[in-house]
Amino acid sequence: MEIREISQLFYKIKISNQETTSFFEKETGFSLTRYQMMLFLKENGKCLQSQIQSELKIDRSAVTRHLKVLEEKNYVTRERNEINNREIFVYLTDKAHSDLDCCEKKHNALQQPLNISLNTEEAEQLSYLLTKLLNQTETERGSNDAK
Repeated sequence: MEIREISQLFYKIKISNQETTSFFEKETGFSLTRYQMMLFLKENGKCLQSQIQSELKIDRSAVTRHLKVLEEKNYVTRERNEINNREIFVYLTDKAHSDLDCCEKKHNALQQPLNISLNTEEAEQLSYLLTKLLNQTETERGSNDAK
């Protein structure tokens, strides 16, 4: 692939990201990153802030900013590890569990209000291709960091 084609592909991904994250927040009331954080906490229970950072592949300051917003909205509680004061545990509040459940029920009841115009096979194919692209860029970044 020529660089022009690659840049156009990346630009389409960038624009798609902007549009879809804005649409998701408008429809659900949650930013996509914060929603993913809360789902991770819902699925894993109380965990370290560093685990969230690792799972979502975002930097420490971004995690802190997002958690601060979620804490202000009474969606998460943070507490320092008594054994290691540098570690911070995070867990969902009852309000977060309730609001996540309502969001899911609303989506399911409305027969996919977040319709993204992809059938199941296309969504799986897109997920596969994006994962392949992400793995490639992570591998490249890792080999460049080792130099």
